Amino acid sequence: MTRMNMTTARARLDGTLRAVCVALSALLVLLVTWQVFTRLVLGAPSAWSEEAARQTFVWVSLIGIAIAVGEKADVIMDFLVAKLPVPAQRITDIIAYLATLAFVLYVMVFGGIQQSMLAWGQRNPLLPLTQGQLYLALPISGALLTIYLIIHIVGTFSSRYAGHVENDEDLEAAAL
Repeated sequence: MTRMNMTTARARLDGTLRAVCVALSALLVLLVTWQVFTRLVLGAPSAWSEEAARQTFVWVSLIGIAIAVGEKADVIMDFLVAKLPVPAQRITDIIAYLATLAFVLYVMVFGGIQQSMLAWGQRNPLLPLTQGQLYLALPISGALLTIYLIIHIVGTFSSRYAGHVENDEDLEAAAL
């Protein structure tokens, strides 16, 4: 695949995930609003909307994590790594990405698939889905994280790898 095709595919994936997150966030707001309305106005809380909101929150959170990792906006403490020479930064990044990838593959993808399979036949008493279907959030988000981590690993081997830039955003924001 050419670089242009990879860039286009990445942009489409990013845009799709953002749109899914926005839609799920809107659904979450509607579900919580309905829950509050039924509890406070009607005096009869809606049990299904509470469960649906909880599951929607899980999906939004896990997909949001994938987006953050894709944008390298996840939480990292790179003040020490930024002080290293660029070749050492490259090695540090590769080790960090590989360790994260191992965790994601083992816990989220492999473990998530196992959990989904174990719970596939368990009916959810409040929603028209099985627990296994709801647990698919874990392996799906794990697969998305895997894609982004592989992109980052490939990027560290690129000749355009510039390393970490020491940048204190808090100081910049305070100066404004």
